[in-house]
Amino acid sequence: MSEIKRAAVIGTGTMGPGMGAVLERAGIEVALYDVSDEALERARKGLDLARGVIERLETERTEGGDVRFETDLAAALEGADLVLEAVPEKLELKHEVFAEFERHVADDAILSSNTSGIPITKIAEGLAHPERVVGMHWSNPPQLIPMIEVIPGERTSDETIAAARGLIERVGYRASMLNKEVPGFVENRVLYAIMRECLALVDEGVIDAEELDLNVKWGIGYKLAVIPPMQLLDVAGLDIYESVANYLNSELSTEAGVSETITKLTEQGKLGIKAGGGLFDYSDDELAELPAKRAAALVAVRKTLDAQEV
Repeated sequence: MSEIKRAAVIGTGTMGPGMGAVLERAGIEVALYDVSDEALERARKGLDLARGVIERLETERTEGGDVRFETDLAAALEGADLVLEAVPEKLELKHEVFAEFERHVADDAILSSNTSGIPITKIAEGLAHPERVVGMHWSNPPQLIPMIEVIPGERTSDETIAAARGLIERVGYRASMLNKEVPGFVENRVLYAIMRECLALVDEGVIDAEELDLNVKWGIGYKLAVIPPMQLLDVAGLDIYESVANYLNSELSTEAGVSETITKLTEQGKLGIKAGGGLFDYSDDELAELPAKRAAALVAVRKTLDAQEV
């Protein structure tokens, strides 16, 4: 496969503009597609914010990149070497758009999905060229989290996997290469396991939500940013882990359903920041200030980790 020069991001949502900004910075011509002018107006604002964050990261810029906005799918796909699908998590919808991709792009173009958990093999079902379909799961916010999971389907070719990895390295990110697909892939499986245990502790009255966050942020969170889990096992000692796991693993949550803390809140319409409150309540000022504050903190942490990587 030749070097990727043009990309189409299909579906803007919360992540499309950030993906577009990252690709643009690497010298790639990007088309951002969505179904309405209203969605693209939101995407324009999101792109401006993402560009500003990337400027603060001071990442290397390659000339030639730009972003255009399209509500016509064929126009967005014209000449694309890479398609990055980011439509809602509905398999039927993904089947529809991937079939359209095959109608409009060259046979050697890479068709990737930003799905957070739908098997790539299922997404590629019925396509003429399933070997060029691959999962590229970005982490949100994509302009700040420099890791992308690469997930092969059963028929994804080695050439496609290598091209996906090459693109990720080209934009200055780290590729996390999965050997095979599993529901939720890796990042979300680990994250949901953590959240399940956290919510179980809140459900059982062991700790309240605010204290739980304090514990995780300044306990394991701070530590894991520098010493990730597999390395931490070596630091702690495998014999110590074995000893503690022998009695603690059986005590951990195995809840197959959803936490009652969550179900009660969702029944009340308390869905989180987008609804003005969830596990926590937010004032209008807090809602206005939080995105910028968190972006600044993530920029600072990323710069530090890049500089101190061991």
